[in-house]
Amino acid sequence: MHMFYCFLPSSLTGFLQQAAPTSAQTFAYRRPQKLRYTVDTDMLTPEQRLFYEENGFILIKNLVSEEDIDMFRKEFERICRQEVKVPGLVVMRDVAIVNSEFVADQKAVSKLQDFQEDPELFRYCTLPQILKYVECFTGPNIMAMHTMLINKPPDAGKKTSRHPMHQDLHYFPFRPTDRIVCSWTAMEKVNRQNGCLVVLPGTHTGTLKEHDYPEWEGGVNKMYHGVRDYDPQQPRVHLEMEKGDTVFFHPLLIHGSGMNQTQGFRKAISCHYAGAECYYIDVNGTTQENIEKEVKEIAARKYALSDEITFQDTWAVRGRLVQGERISL
Repeated sequence: MHMFYCFLPSSLTGFLQQAAPTSAQTFAYRRPQKLRYTVDTDMLTPEQRLFYEENGFILIKNLVSEEDIDMFRKEFERICRQEVKVPGLVVMRDVAIVNSEFVADQKAVSKLQDFQEDPELFRYCTLPQILKYVECFTGPNIMAMHTMLINKPPDAGKKTSRHPMHQDLHYFPFRPTDRIVCSWTAMEKVNRQNGCLVVLPGTHTGTLKEHDYPEWEGGVNKMYHGVRDYDPQQPRVHLEMEKGDTVFFHPLLIHGSGMNQTQGFRKAISCHYAGAECYYIDVNGTTQENIEKEVKEIAARKYALSDEITFQDTWAVRGRLVQGERISL
């Protein structure tokens, strides 16, 4: 049994008390609640389901083994040393000059995206213990849509290792929103010093907000869009995690991460999943037009394609079935 764990500001601890009945009798007399954000499987307890419904995230302790994480780390090092070439892989480097931990005279790799063609890293997306939880949010037919290994570098003094507060749905041209979930696994101890995730509990019940590049003095990394308008006074939770801990969160949950104030790199591996019944939408005329334009331009340059490539095309080629039947994605 994996332990369910969370950090909450004092304003939210009352919810946990409400969600934890002291006896079967107490629970039996509670009026049934319509659960919107979770699917009825045997994996989550009623308390866990209620917690996710209210807050938009759930943290499971010690879900991925140390052995698996060490194998993912070794594969990341092989990619950084260019010992392996992965089709479609996007290698991102920090805009500030931070030296690589593996290769002399190279800028540090801050993120790998789209590692679906790397068998070792993609194994993360197919781990049975991950998919058992993912199914609680997507249903039984599961597509792995977006893969990342984040290697947050030590901040070079320009605060570029920060990730602005954002909603992941901004990047996704598929719906319904509630059948999408992210799994994010710490590959080492993650805390406030090295830039842990910061979430605004309950913001998943809102709508998709307008995003753009924040006006930060030290610059901002490519594709790091942020929410233009949110209440900075809203209670926030810093998700401090141990190696192997995994957080699952909703694509409308507003989240980000602080800068890495340590001398080491902070690693995490993640995958966004969607129910295979999800469908593509046209983002023309919506707040997602700016990210559509940027993604199409990058894809056209990377693959020498014409402007005819669509936003949906860039996602369809990356999606991989990991459980059940491929339906519409």
